[in-house]
Amino acid sequence: MCTNRALLFVVLAFSLGFPSLFGTSSAAADAGGAAVSDYGAGCFLDPGNRAATVDSLRFRCSAEQQDAIFDDAPRGAVPMGVKNGWVIRPMSIRSWAPALWNGKTFYTNPDGGYLMNRLTAADIEAWPADVYTAPAILDGGPTWALDYAPSPTPEIYDEIREITPGVWFGYSWRRDTDPPTMVLSFALATP
Repeated sequence: MCTNRALLFVVLAFSLGFPSLFGTSSAAADAGGAAVSDYGAGCFLDPGNRAATVDSLRFRCSAEQQDAIFDDAPRGAVPMGVKNGWVIRPMSIRSWAPALWNGKTFYTNPDGGYLMNRLTAADIEAWPADVYTAPAILDGGPTWALDYAPSPTPEIYDEIREITPGVWFGYSWRRDTDPPTMVLSFALATP
């Protein structure tokens, strides 16, 4: 009887569209069937689940794993429109950053454009940056540069890569030091 119930549960789960109970997800199928990238110790990228990917970056991935994720990622698509944002590191900033910054709005086309940061719970748009392709500071590979030259903080320079569909990870640098100094890392995701 127990075996029949288990079989019934499996049949119902698949027929109702719950394949995620068995290690795959319908969202992953929507992402072209791309597999989850496992970086170990609970750090993973799930191309079919943006929330799980961001959660993993925020709470499970070490700094070394985050750097490996960035190194492994292609430049990817340029973000377009409103993106939610999270400071990943340093830990000392993560707790209070959401009161000041909650993402970016991208005014871009496939070749770049510009962005405005979304500040406070009121979503005030400020701190513009130009968006274009450039070599990454860490590895020289192509990245989306977020150049704050037109803002009140022209020494700040961000670079991001799309690590899974709709999720970007990157770094904010001070470029007025030699070599540039990393200020923080962050993630952006399509809401």
